Amino acid sequence: MTLIEAPPGLRGVVAADTAIGDVRGEEGFYHYRQYSAVDLARTRTFEDVWHLLWRGRLPDPGEATDLHRAVAAARPLPPAVAGALPAVAAVARTSPLTGLRAMLSLLAAAEGFRPVHDTDPQTRAADCLRVCAVTPTILAALHRAGRGLPPVEPRPDLGTAASWLHQLTGGEPDPRRARALDRYLVTAADHGFNASTFTARVVTSTGADVAAAVTAALGAFAGPLHGGAPDRALDALDEIGSPDRADAWVRRTVAAGGRVMGFGHAVYRTADPRAVLLREVAADLGGEYPDLAAAVERRVVATLGELKPGRRLDVNVEYWAGVVMAACGIPRVLFTPTFAVSRVVGWCAHILEQAAQPRLIRPSARYTGPPAPQPVPA
Repeated sequence: MTLIEAPPGLRGVVAADTAIGDVRGEEGFYHYRQYSAVDLARTRTFEDVWHLLWRGRLPDPGEATDLHRAVAAARPLPPAVAGALPAVAAVARTSPLTGLRAMLSLLAAAEGFRPVHDTDPQTRAADCLRVCAVTPTILAALHRAGRGLPPVEPRPDLGTAASWLHQLTGGEPDPRRARALDRYLVTAADHGFNASTFTARVVTSTGADVAAAVTAALGAFAGPLHGGAPDRALDALDEIGSPDRADAWVRRTVAAGGRVMGFGHAVYRTADPRAVLLREVAADLGGEYPDLAAAVERRVVATLGELKPGRRLDVNVEYWAGVVMAACGIPRVLFTPTFAVSRVVGWCAHILEQAAQPRLIRPSARYTGPPAPQPVPA
């Protein structure tokens, strides 16, 4: 076998074909199937995009109703799994994604998820629907249980965004916040072969079950350089405090070798289109952060441009995602879990696509240790 050199981080390496979507970083554009993801966020619901990612087309009214009903029916936790919530919440109070991984593993065992290698497309799709629908139920219940509050049962009349807000608070979701959150969920559903999506496909290629692939993706997603960034970006905004302190803060951070969270992106070489949309969403919502965030953004971009000439470090999605979620009343510890409520739908789209073209993903590595074989010491 001839080895092929790959750049660090596999940058620019095409690892598979996909019809789900793509990111065109030089243009500042990304799409789901044939549609601009930003246009979809402005005009369609998260459930419409869910149907598009999985079925390859936007739903007609009847299909939209069918999906809504199927998702609503798949949201509740079975009693055997719900009984584990207090124990899991007690040890995962500050790490909701850890609790989610544990609960999804229990769910898969309780409901007999089988390896995708041994199932037909309909069974795989049903397992994916169950995982995606129950994810917000688990996350909201874990959050509430960790604070001594009872879980809130999902309401079948609500869409994903409104149901998430309802299950977190127990109250009637504000329509403006629900629509803003819905737009965020659309922007976050998929984004090319990022680390967590690729992880889901690698695990699926082994023939493992859907929950195994999703929990593996969650492990990658939890990292601060991936899904764990929105709360850190807002932490940085709080630390800066006012626009006139932004320059000095950036200079100190860069001089110390730190990373300015919320700025720069591994793919985009222009404005992150998700950030552009969410800046608009935040302005529409109003509240404590949007004006401050916009003013700080301008100062940070200017200072980074001075310190790192030749590199374009625009604001990225994590910065404005945090602002939008804060304006929607979502606790900071749940920023990344809210991201996961959306991205699990994209992971499952890739799981279904990968399972339909089974081939084990098994790259090679270059050995750089001591020469072998050598005699084993007595």
